[in-house]
Amino acid sequence: MSKIPNALRAGLVALAVLTGGAGGYLVSERDKAAAQAMADQSQYIQAVATDAGTSQAVKIAMVMGSYYESSYRHIGTPYVDKLGKGQPLTVCNGITGRAVVAGRYYTPADCYALERSRYLAAERTAMSMFRLWTTYTPLQQAVFIDFIHNKGDGALYTSTLLRKANAGDVVGACRENPRWNRGTVKGVSVVLPGLQARGDANGEICEVGL
Repeated sequence: MSKIPNALRAGLVALAVLTGGAGGYLVSERDKAAAQAMADQSQYIQAVATDAGTSQAVKIAMVMGSYYESSYRHIGTPYVDKLGKGQPLTVCNGITGRAVVAGRYYTPADCYALERSRYLAAERTAMSMFRLWTTYTPLQQAVFIDFIHNKGDGALYTSTLLRKANAGDVVGACRENPRWNRGTVKGVSVVLPGLQARGDANGEICEVGL
């Protein structure tokens, strides 16, 4: 049984529909029909798809992040992420840091600008760290970009995932994703269902595709 949530699959297929099937994965006619409504309705996925300044891998990673962080909802008012490390002030699709100002409302355009710059930075980092970057499919590249965006380049630098990838074992690297399932809650490291689901789905997307 697939570990890719139906909504995530629909979003990625919608992206493929809007980009003419680009991304290195095949889309069936049935899936195209099911995703067309999402492609028509989601302004975020439309913005991702039509941005000529991003690679297909970044586009895929941004749709993935939008699903994982907000289930494709627009979150324009900053909130305190009580499950996040340090309980950071968070807005849009999991964006934290100095750019997030308490009390400010972030429009969809504001969110996209914030997220776009972060994903492009994650892509540049990935390209510098993964020695065989150009041999990966856009889906695999997107999973590795999502890893950096979600967990940081420091986590990647010392990871078995990176070691296996750079040794030429991309399947082994893909299979490391489900192991990144822990977070800190009240000072204790625990398995978080959200991280487990993200790791399981990313592992399948990376190894098998859609």
